[in-house]
Amino acid sequence: MLLRSLAPLALVGLLSACGGQAPTPPAPSAEPAPVAPPAAEVKPADWHALSGLLHGAPEGAEVELALLVIDERGLPRDMLGILQFHGNGEPQAFQLIFNPRDFARGIRVELRGRAHLAGRLILRLPPLTIPHAADQNVGELRLVPMR
Repeated sequence: MLLRSLAPLALVGLLSACGGQAPTPPAPSAEPAPVAPPAAEVKPADWHALSGLLHGAPEGAEVELALLVIDERGLPRDMLGILQFHGNGEPQAFQLIFNPRDFARGIRVELRGRAHLAGRLILRLPPLTIPHAADQNVGELRLVPMR
């Protein structure tokens, strides 16, 4: 009998707790959200990085920068580091991390890059020789059309 009299009271309490107004979503701002550069990896203390600013990657393009060991014939023999991100149509800061112990004396190391859009290779980065294994800012680099 006591439970029967408390049931309506419990039901009213439950309904009143759930009966509040739904939260309103925040209004969209008139300004576009800032575009972040490619996510920087956490660099181990004994590793180094090449950093710079890459121009020319169209929005939606898949961009790849690679630090490569180049053989006597000018062909890639080994990869020391790679960075992949999506272009946004704006200049993008990058940081490509590599292990300096992989640099051996007498080898040629180059930074190379390319961009694909809709599965088609559309742009490339002219090869940039990296003479020594150290943290370096390579400055502003520009992708050029494939020839």
